[in-house]
Amino acid sequence: MTTTDTTTSTDYAALVARLDLPTKVRLLTGATAFTLHGEESIGLSPMAFSDGPTGVRGLKFTGGEKVALVPNATLLASAWSEDTAREVGELLAEEAERQQIHVVLGPTINLHRSPLGGRLFEAYSEDPLLTGRLAAAYVNGLQDKGIGACLKHLVANESETLRNYMNSVVSERALREVYLLPFEIAVDEANAWSIMAAYNDVNGVAATEQDHVNNVVVKGEWGWDGLLMSDWYATKTSAPAALGGLGLVMPGPDGPWGEALVRDVESGAVPESVIDEHVCRLLRLADRVGALGGQREWPATSLAPDAPERRAQLRRLATDGMVVLRNEGDVLPLARDTTVALIGRHAVDTVCMGGGSATVNPPHQVSVAQGLSEALGDGVTVVDAVPVRALTLPARTDLVRDPESDEPGIRVEHIDAAGEVMLAVHSDDATVTTGWDDDLPRPTEVLRLRAVAAAGGQTRVGVSGTGSWVLRVDGDEVGSVVLTAEGADPGEAVLKPPQWTTDLDLAEGALVEAELTIVRSEPQPGPDGKVSTLSHAIASGMGMKGLLLEEVPRPLDEVLQDAAAAARDADVAVVVVGLTPEQEGEAADKSTLALPGEQDALVRAVAEAARRTVVVVNAATPVLMPWADEVDAILVVGLPGQEGGYAVADALLGVREPAGRLVTTWPAADGAAPAWDVEPTDLQLEYGDDTFVGYRGWHAGRAATPAFWLGAGEGYGAWEYADATLVEDTVEGDGPQTPRLRVSLSNTGPRPSREVVQVYFQPSEDDEPVRLVGWGAATVDPGEGTTVEVETDPRLWRRWDESANAWSTLQPGGELLVARGLGDIRARLPLA
Repeated sequence: MTTTDTTTSTDYAALVARLDLPTKVRLLTGATAFTLHGEESIGLSPMAFSDGPTGVRGLKFTGGEKVALVPNATLLASAWSEDTAREVGELLAEEAERQQIHVVLGPTINLHRSPLGGRLFEAYSEDPLLTGRLAAAYVNGLQDKGIGACLKHLVANESETLRNYMNSVVSERALREVYLLPFEIAVDEANAWSIMAAYNDVNGVAATEQDHVNNVVVKGEWGWDGLLMSDWYATKTSAPAALGGLGLVMPGPDGPWGEALVRDVESGAVPESVIDEHVCRLLRLADRVGALGGQREWPATSLAPDAPERRAQLRRLATDGMVVLRNEGDVLPLARDTTVALIGRHAVDTVCMGGGSATVNPPHQVSVAQGLSEALGDGVTVVDAVPVRALTLPARTDLVRDPESDEPGIRVEHIDAAGEVMLAVHSDDATVTTGWDDDLPRPTEVLRLRAVAAAGGQTRVGVSGTGSWVLRVDGDEVGSVVLTAEGADPGEAVLKPPQWTTDLDLAEGALVEAELTIVRSEPQPGPDGKVSTLSHAIASGMGMKGLLLEEVPRPLDEVLQDAAAAARDADVAVVVVGLTPEQEGEAADKSTLALPGEQDALVRAVAEAARRTVVVVNAATPVLMPWADEVDAILVVGLPGQEGGYAVADALLGVREPAGRLVTTWPAADGAAPAWDVEPTDLQLEYGDDTFVGYRGWHAGRAATPAFWLGAGEGYGAWEYADATLVEDTVEGDGPQTPRLRVSLSNTGPRPSREVVQVYFQPSEDDEPVRLVGWGAATVDPGEGTTVEVETDPRLWRRWDESANAWSTLQPGGELLVARGLGDIRARLPLA
């Protein structure tokens, strides 16, 4: 189903013809961080964009209004449901309407090529078909309500290390068959209205200048009529980017276009017709989202992010994607009269979202401790445990209060060069961004962060963010430091800022004050020897700043003894472990899949002491579980959004089945994957796995057997596959064969359950990888059976012939595999 197109028969070329060259070029760079220019003479209103993809943050990077925090993309994708993806798109459209946002910057549809990728949490899967089909449904949900979607990031942007400078080296075949396929599906099936070009180069050409990808393939072969925008600060040139298909530079108001692009047109380096086409596409987007020919009428009322209906919806969506990987002796779901020792830092400080541009300011984030304690009352004993972060957290709201309003949080003051306080605001999360979306009359020269300690004791206090800091407690200086960005990528200064801390014996009620003097400097060249627009912004003081405050960690032996003692006294120990935004966030990749800190030691100490042990994994991407055979159950809950703790409780207690299936294969050890390295060599990152990405490479023997395959998941049912038959094996015109299957299955378990029937195709050619070609799902009562029909996708029966520079059909033959993940194949059907 393709999105309903709301455009009229507007003559965009005629409107463009009424504009002079400087005006046209002005429209092709943003007006601010997240808005575009309007132009009254042609009825064009300003448009507002907002980061997604799992929450519509609004126009402020930090400190904006409260918005709904949706479960992360991998958790939503784990439902293997296009209906779920569409519902999320509709939800985000409602959130966008509430904030008068025209375009949501999502979905992220890069693939999980290496499990080390830091930003995998906001992308769907390692499989291009699953990713593309879910993306199309999400886009349709958004755009049917008149809110534009933006597919990102085009293309081969599967890792974060040196992303502004690195070159992804990808064969044309892999590019076409794997990495462009999700974009192609979302264009074919949903006609996404905008696409975002990535930071990286692709085969030696910047993604923002990719004539081959942007003009030849996407606009030419696919016939796409939308607007191609840059990722923020990704545009490197004037004429090459304009000629390479880029239509909008973000953010604004500065950038590499402006007067430079006007000169390029006047000199003949860029034909004015190219500019006209870009503006036509921008006007088409404006028309589609109601910003052309009159102001869009926004709903007078909307559902608040903490409304009961929204909370129930987010709770349900989170539980539906949770994955049961182990359930020995049916320890799950837990009985209501079970006594539980709930153990782990992630239990009391549950990570509900990833880091970077996917972060939002939710009305609340429910921890697992809160959710399970409310469900079981005195039956739960909660034990905090080992630290999980290498860095110190921004001051939590339960630890500090605003000295002016007495609200949980801190007071932030922006001060100009004359010493005048231009803005004094409250911050819930103890962070603020300078030089990005300030809306201040003058630049901030001094930033003052103040808070009152809500409790006393040994406390780690500090600051984060570049600049010259002075830290005071009750007026007395306790430290000063000049922080500069580390690493070669300037994006780390914004999203992974440096920090400094000191341990103090802090008295309850003490006033903690951190004062930052902004340090401006000459922009520095990157590893490629060039000075980027982002380098200019960082040099001018842009970045995230924060006040840090947390308890000093206790000795490890003491923590493990307390955890083991609680486990011995309960019927079941539930240990919550996982990752943090240090591993699952923008601007950096992981170096290992091992759980951070001493979490493995915690699980083993608890498992040795407890009668039964359940491990809840609060992570969106694969982690190593060397203790997997020592525990009774494993439940993967992803980054479950604002209602996360309630959703986890529902899953543990069987209020709602955690019926998810993995969307990424989990390796058994570091390095044991078809693709591993994410750090480029001499700025080159070779996609050596070619078309054998993820499970395709594992199935071909290119890595040791994984711990868990894509598609794995038990739910709370038990399944028998009686038979699988080929219903149809036809050829449509000159296209590939498109088999359709019918599978009979029975739920032999004791409770209603949802099963996902997966169909993979193993071609007859030796150099062709296995690939997912379709899936179907059904919910079945205990003791009952049903039939599931699966239509396979014809796009998976073709290959890109590099010598002919064209698509060809795979050779006849091969076999279809009916499976619950490739580690549990239930039927094989040979094809003639």
